Amino acid sequence: MKRQDLFLGLYILVPVVFLIVPIPALLLDILILFNISVAMIVLFNALFSTEAINMSSFPTLLLLTTLFRMSLNVGSTRNILLRGYAGNVVETFGQFVGGGNLIVGIIIFLILVIIQFIVINKGSERVSEVTARFTLDAMPGKQMAIDADLNTGAINDEQAKERRDKIQSESAFFGAMDGATKYVKGDATAGLIITVINFVGGLALGVIMQGLEITDAISKYTILTIGDGLVSQIPSLLISLSTGILVTKASKNADIGNVLIKELFSIPKVLYIVGGAMAFLGIATPLSTLLCLIYAVLFIAAGRAIESAIEESEIEEEVEEEETAEEIRRPENVVSLLQVDPIELEFGYGIIPLADVNQGGDLLDRVVMIRRQIALELGCVVPMIRLRDNIQLNPNQYLIKIKGVPISEGEILFDHYMAMNPGYVEEEITGIPTFEPSFHLPAIWITESQRERAESLGYTVVDPPSIIATHLTEVVRNNIDSLLTRQDVQNLINNVQEANTTLISELVPKLLTVGEIQKVLQNLLREGISIRDLITIFETLADNATTTRDTDVLTEYVRQSLKRAISNKYFPSNEMTSVVTLDPKIEQEIMGSVKQTEQGAYINLAPEKMQDILNSVKDEVDKMEELGKNPIIVTSPIVRMYFKKITSEQFRDLTVISYNEIAPDVELQSIGMVTV
Repeated sequence: MKRQDLFLGLYILVPVVFLIVPIPALLLDILILFNISVAMIVLFNALFSTEAINMSSFPTLLLLTTLFRMSLNVGSTRNILLRGYAGNVVETFGQFVGGGNLIVGIIIFLILVIIQFIVINKGSERVSEVTARFTLDAMPGKQMAIDADLNTGAINDEQAKERRDKIQSESAFFGAMDGATKYVKGDATAGLIITVINFVGGLALGVIMQGLEITDAISKYTILTIGDGLVSQIPSLLISLSTGILVTKASKNADIGNVLIKELFSIPKVLYIVGGAMAFLGIATPLSTLLCLIYAVLFIAAGRAIESAIEESEIEEEVEEEETAEEIRRPENVVSLLQVDPIELEFGYGIIPLADVNQGGDLLDRVVMIRRQIALELGCVVPMIRLRDNIQLNPNQYLIKIKGVPISEGEILFDHYMAMNPGYVEEEITGIPTFEPSFHLPAIWITESQRERAESLGYTVVDPPSIIATHLTEVVRNNIDSLLTRQDVQNLINNVQEANTTLISELVPKLLTVGEIQKVLQNLLREGISIRDLITIFETLADNATTTRDTDVLTEYVRQSLKRAISNKYFPSNEMTSVVTLDPKIEQEIMGSVKQTEQGAYINLAPEKMQDILNSVKDEVDKMEELGKNPIIVTSPIVRMYFKKITSEQFRDLTVISYNEIAPDVELQSIGMVTV
């Protein structure tokens, strides 16, 4: 058994035993002094702890010390009533504190009881109740603030876990303190009752059973009762004071001694005024001139010393500012300013309530959902999205940046909703015309009172946070390929390596480098193909990297191995899907114009021919959109990547798929052909 466990067991067991077994006077003296020592230890620990939860075991400690003190009360009462003697400590307290005067001793004892019961206990109990309630009410906001810091990259997962544990500890501590203060209040009440019992019982026993005169009995048992009450109430008072200090502790960075000294003696002119007032009282009133002047000199000297310290501190700050400015001017320190956030969302001050958790904003939570959604959809980890306000923007404007470059922007009305006609709503609703920022669809701003009617008519109604979140999602999805870094790829490789050591050891770096794998994954993400199935992707790369290291060609092999995922994305099961095919003659012309170089392949088509192909593509895309279908063009495998390069600039959202990327069970219907 550990020493700590043995000591704790004895501390609990001894008072329980002494509630039954009489305590010898000498042992009672030892335990009373030990009880006073423990009370002082608790008091000074509470005073100098930097945070209340540093003494998280205090509620339990209150219960244990109360039990110990009550057992000593029972033991001393038994000795007073049976023997008329309760040891040296009790007798000394009764005689010394009262100065040998019974009335003075009684008055001092009553004052101690009043101070503890009415002042300290009452205040501590009320503060504990209020603190517990406000701590519990503040928990959701603190949790959301931690999630917000985690989402914006201000803290990592380990720091977030520490903060959450701290919040839970604070909640449990102050909740327990709310109940534990009742121990202190009950202890004071019990001490007062025991004192009355000691006095009345001792007086009765002395007169009736011991045959003492009434005056002798009063003298004897009053001294013992006062002494017993004092040795009980003084430790109880110290514990009550400790409770009050803990529940009222405001500083979280320093002990209360430092805080009080700093707050009371930090303004020199306050000390000058007090010193002058003390000098005036000493000269102009009958008060002791010497004492008042001594205090006046002390306060004025302290004020001067503090003023000198403040001046020195200001000079040091100026020197530090100059050194900092000089440090910033050095060319090598500009490097710290070159770091660019991968994704930034800047917004005007009018949108701040949407991102402020304390004002009920949930934009930060939506950012978390964006990262999770894209991770599930594309298998790629989105970098931390930095949210910041920008006073240079219009109040309702927001700006999305990728690697420091503005990519897209939008403007919202904070207290309005955006209503969009899905195409079949005939009745119009009044509002402010606008365009949906993600897809540039026509929409109108409506008030909250119009929302229910707009929804009943069939309009799609969205709130401002949803508008920003959707816009941000589309921007991130369209630029996710440029956000994928080599380090991200290495992290993905490490995750796969845990269960597929043989595959990774064969592929990297023997066949392909991390940079070449990055290019393949970027090619897939650029066309919206998920890279979640990394094992299939790496298996395909390992199979084909022995014959070619052209990342574009390797991408085509990977796409073919992901045919089921691609078919599932673009071709609904049990449905005939309409597509457009590519004229074989155009395919032959494209392949005939491909030139291979050491840097890769490029297309050498005549500009007129290129424009004719693009015009034909535009005609077919327009036909598909008029029919309400997504434009999909199917080509032969060998020409797919070159045809995608031709059309990618003008038709970014055009889906180009080869025959080898279509699952066997997919049913297609050709409704057009790209031809010249």
